Formats: sequence, C-alpha cells, structure tokens
Amino acid sequence: MKREMDEFYISVEGLSTGYRKEPLLSGISFSLKKGEILVLIGPNGAGKSTVLKTITRQLSALSGVCLLDGTELFKMRGRELSKKMAVVLTERIRPELMTCRDVVAMGRYPYTNHLGLLSSEDEEIITAALLKMNAKELSNRDFNELSDGQKQRILLARALCQKPDLLVLDEPTSFLDIRYKVELLNQLREMAADGMTIILSLHEIELACKLADKLMCIRKDGTVFVGDAEEVWNDEDVSSLFSITGGTYHALLGNVELERPVGEAKTLVVGGCGSGISVYRALQRRKTPFYAGLLFENDLDVPVAKALAKEVICEEAFHAVTLQKEEQMLSLAAQMERVIDCGCKHGAQDEINVRVLELAKELGTYEAWNSAGKQENVKAR
Repeated sequence: MKREMDEFYISVEGLSTGYRKEPLLSGISFSLKKGEILVLIGPNGAGKSTVLKTITRQLSALSGVCLLDGTELFKMRGRELSKKMAVVLTERIRPELMTCRDVVAMGRYPYTNHLGLLSSEDEEIITAALLKMNAKELSNRDFNELSDGQKQRILLARALCQKPDLLVLDEPTSFLDIRYKVELLNQLREMAADGMTIILSLHEIELACKLADKLMCIRKDGTVFVGDAEEVWNDEDVSSLFSITGGTYHALLGNVELERPVGEAKTLVVGGCGSGISVYRALQRRKTPFYAGLLFENDLDVPVAKALAKEVICEEAFHAVTLQKEEQMLSLAAQMERVIDCGCKHGAQDEINVRVLELAKELGTYEAWNSAGKQENVKAR
C-alpha cells in the first residue's frame, strides 16, 4: 500500500472520525496528486467539517492512515506540517489590536527564527498575498472591524503566505459576494495549475462541479463516496444526496428549479433558443400550470421546461417535426385560454410554432412576453 500511496501527494485510507470516540464517518479513502482539487459536498450536518478537522489534526482520527508527501500526517511535527499545509476553517479568529497585515503575516511564522522576526522576503510575500486576494487596501484596518467577506479574504491571504503544497478550506465562499466567489474559484484553479493540492468543502453545489477534479459525497446516513467529478455529477445522485423532493436539480447546467405548478393547464408557452426560460419561471412563481412547445431536445429551454411544465411537446434534435407533434400543438393551442409568444424567431424547421401563434391571434388568446418574463401587450385579436 505504501508504494501505491507514494504516487500521490496525499493519500487517506480507511479513515474513521467522530466525537467522544463515537464514529460519525468511517471507511473514508481517497488519493490526490499535486495540482488536484477535492471538493466535499453534502447536506448540512453530514460531517464535511469533521473530515476537514481530522485531516488538519484539529480532531483526532479514530482509525486509518493518512500520508502527506510520503510521511504519516498524524505523526508530523507542527512546524513541519505548517510548511506543507495551510488551513482556513469556518471558525473566525478574534485577534486583539491586530491590523489585517498583522494577521496575514501570521502565515510566515513557520519560516521565522525563534524571535519571530520577519525578513524583507517575508514582507514581500505578505504584500503579494494581499494583492492576490484583492485586499491590499485593507492592510492597515483593524481585523475585527471588517465584514465577514473581508475577513475571509484576509484569512485566505494568511494561508497563501505559508506557501503550502496542500490548502484546506471549509466553505471558503460562504461570506463572499458573487464577484469574490468567482475570483476565488479562478484563483484556486490557478493555484492548482501551479501544483498546489486543494481540499475544500462547499455548500454551493453549482460551484462544486465547476471547480472539482474529484468529489467526496457525504450523506446524512454516514455513507461516503469519492469519485471523479464527471462520474459523480448527475441529476439523480445530486438529488438523492441532498434529498431534493420539492423541486429539481439539473447537474449539467447547475440549475435548481422550484416545484412544478399543479392543476389544470390552460396556458401554452411557445419559446425556443432560451426565450422561454424566464417565462416558465414567472409562471411557476404565480403557481400557473402550463404546457411548453414546440421545442427541440437540444434547445436551451428544455431542461427548465421539463422541470416546470405540465408537459413539454418536444422533437428530436435536427429532425423534421412529425405530423403527430404538429397536430398536438394545434390541438393544444385551440384549447388554451392563452398562448404566450416568448419572442423567439421561428424558421422553416419549427414553422409549426408560427402557425400556432397565428391561430392564437385568430382566437384572441395570443400574448407577447419579453425575455424578462413579463407581458408586453394586452391580448391581440
């Protein structure tokens, strides 16, 4: 086993962890090469933070082996480990009378002498870390006066100062706005490209699939599964992992849709090319059941339509519309109280949609909606 593990920067085999000697999670095994990113996902309380605390030695392992760069991690000296691993967990430190630069400088102490004096090289590394996290303007601010998002950026800069080969983060995006979330993900991918191995937990599953090389799925029942992101990431597994019942999740697009409206549908939405998505969601918010069509299987509208519509009239991609589908669309249009035109330009391939909209105008059930999901006009007659 040792020879196999040596191929990886970190290897965990048969890890069991918990509290007061009672195992919460058992049999955890995974291996990561330099430059790979492992993301832990799962419902709140499943044990993501517990796994990270065990790997970072803040919580004792009940059993198992963990090798870091070929050395048993649980037996490494603290100073030696701090040169290889940097940690940013959810607990917020409250240093007294320390500026943000002082906090970031703490990341250099594993490299200083017994007096803790910083060299000019250390100072340059501190400045570079602040710049990397877009936090240089915070340097002289009191750390305790910052917002949660600003504190997170400073703690990440402190971790970068350690120049680690392994970075462990517990939900690092929790307090960041969308701009800094995107920047952080890009920075983590850049760090991985430079050879840093990264282990982190995320509660935003739509971000996890964009970042991870490997995923660790932790269920509420204590079962753990680790695999390549492409292997794990599908609608069924993600929905099962988070027990999603009141809506749907589309893994490929990262879309979460709320519960489908119930009841008799008296509305037909004619979309295409993504034009129907906002309309579908607007109708869902109003709890209005609806039909969607005619769409092709490769259309942007389809995943959302299938999640929210009572029925989707759909044709295979790059195929001519069958007579059966044409008749179905015309029959529906004749029965509806309103037919919504989402503004998509229809051509020869979906000419049936043009005919449906013309029929609706004749029947006085036509409505034009814009791409923001709002009605543009009163019924056209």
